[in-house]
Amino acid sequence: MTRRNEAVLPFKISALVFLQNPEGRELLLRRTQPPNRGCWSPIGGKLKMSTGESPCQCAIRETREEIGLEVTSADLHLFAMISEKAYEGSGHWLMFLYHGRVPVPALPEPIEEGTFGFFARDEIDELNIPETDRVALWPLFDRYRDRFVALRADCTPGGPPDIVIEETL
Repeated sequence: MTRRNEAVLPFKISALVFLQNPEGRELLLRRTQPPNRGCWSPIGGKLKMSTGESPCQCAIRETREEIGLEVTSADLHLFAMISEKAYEGSGHWLMFLYHGRVPVPALPEPIEEGTFGFFARDEIDELNIPETDRVALWPLFDRYRDRFVALRADCTPGGPPDIVIEETL
């Protein structure tokens, strides 16, 4: 059941990678580009669909490009798949969330997409983060980072995200 009007918007696919330093502090990027300009979020980006890139290949590439850390599929655990409807009213997203099993040894240098910081998990709730990250992504990470969850989130503007868990393992 949908509680909001259907939106005809472009669909994008992305991968996000949740990484920590050896002390267990979360690595976040303060983004300088949309979506989420000015907000802190995990690293990641859009799949290169024209080349047939898989979500895992995207996570590996984004980790290398954004922080210079070489990882393999064995270093990543897919813990969530989220379908976001009408995010910021501008597009639909299918997101694949990975938990990195390799620590980030040092704070990465700033890149064109933004600057990095390490944060204790309880500090993240006080940062400027996207609302869907606050109500969905971080609680999912807390609960499912070593398991798996699939969900959908209706983010149509005009109300809070409507989140439905579709499957858990």
